[in-house]
Amino acid sequence: MTMENCSEFQSTVGMYLVRHRSILDVLSKLQESIARTNRAITKAVTACGCVEIDASRQEMPDESNLGELIEYASTHLEGRLCPECRERIESEIGKLLFYVAATCNLLDLKMDKIILQENKRISTLGIFSLT
Repeated sequence: MTMENCSEFQSTVGMYLVRHRSILDVLSKLQESIARTNRAITKAVTACGCVEIDASRQEMPDESNLGELIEYASTHLEGRLCPECRERIESEIGKLLFYVAATCNLLDLKMDKIILQENKRISTLGIFSLT
């Protein structure tokens, strides 16, 4: 997504967010969207089985530095999303983004600016940005 597309998406959300215009409604719908996204991912594991979670303690050698940790870190995921689960999860993430954009609109924030700032922060701090 380009920043232009991001701005267009945010503008479109602003035009069509009619029913849940209150910040309280938007926040509750945002939380619901997060839960629905989590549920769709969970169902890909538990109902479909196209992906599996094989989680255990992350084994990191004591002598490794922060930059090397990605070599040892696991996603705990095995397999690939089937087309049906991929479509369902993409749909739920789309709704989640809708309510993120709606939150930005109500607070007079620009998603593209936020994304650019966060990208700059991550790029500047590198691996240390998330510690």
